[in-house]
Amino acid sequence: MIHKLLQAYLGKEYTAAVARIEHRGRVVFERAYGLTRDDALARPVYVDTLFDLASLTKLFVATLALRLVADGKLKLDEPLSVILPEWRRDGHRAITLRMLLAHTSGMNSGADYRAILDENVETFALNSSLLAAPGERVIYSDLGFIALGAIAQRVTGASLAALAAQCFLPSVRFRPRAAVRPTIPATEHDGWRGRVQGFVHDEKAYLMGGMAGHAGLFGTAADVARLTECYLGTFHGRACAPLPESLVREAVTEQADDPVLRRGLGWALKTSDENSCGRFMNRSSFGHTGFVGTCVWADPVRDVQGVLLTNAVYFGRGDIRDFRAEFYEAMMSEC
Repeated sequence: MIHKLLQAYLGKEYTAAVARIEHRGRVVFERAYGLTRDDALARPVYVDTLFDLASLTKLFVATLALRLVADGKLKLDEPLSVILPEWRRDGHRAITLRMLLAHTSGMNSGADYRAILDENVETFALNSSLLAAPGERVIYSDLGFIALGAIAQRVTGASLAALAAQCFLPSVRFRPRAAVRPTIPATEHDGWRGRVQGFVHDEKAYLMGGMAGHAGLFGTAADVARLTECYLGTFHGRACAPLPESLVREAVTEQADDPVLRRGLGWALKTSDENSCGRFMNRSSFGHTGFVGTCVWADPVRDVQGVLLTNAVYFGRGDIRDFRAEFYEAMMSEC
């Protein structure tokens, strides 16, 4: 059923896909589909192909931030103005790490890249006006995670690339090497950059040199599954090396209510059957999506997770929620 579904959408929603499903900590399905692009430069896709992870980057950066909490270098509920002098003003002074991770900082969701071409994006993010009072409501914010990346670098004195290398597997990386780029599924064709391949699709991250807290990581389906297992496995006696159990459980517990998508710490939590995880996952399920066509969802009750990496924006910026829901409903039916 899953195989037929992924074949059916190949060439229509994406040129490339890798799906990986784990049940009780073991791989029960892993398969690659398609080609890196739909032209003469196409190359085959394999299960270990790197994809632009898009906003799944936020899960890795959130885990990195929680690791700094575990190490005593950050506190979840201490105002971040002690680290960021830029925030020792107005409402910004009340923003905490918990708020950034739960998207309740009040920061704007993003910015049109054409309006910030000549700006330092990190400076822009840190100095942008708030849309709401800190803690007031959920506003999904790329700018908040750009700030989070800046905080991690200032606290540690290391670059995000170095921190990612220390905390995660070598295959999870910012800015893939030139020799690797042709093997990475291409994303959108835009009037600014042409066909994007091997470079981050997100424009703000691109303006930041390909390394940002909200987007920019490239990785495999196995990489995303390993990170997810650090959270899912904790509920079933499979220890998570990077984080203590208390922080793992807090990360996938509701921190902020929202009618569309409740928020944990970095993770989104199932809120309704309209979410991209579909109808059959438990309400305690947690996951995240990425704009280019990537996603992951995990159900701690059934002890199952599914990673689906695609380059869906290759064919345009259509809504693929229904396709994602079909995938996860098929997964839950078979596991």
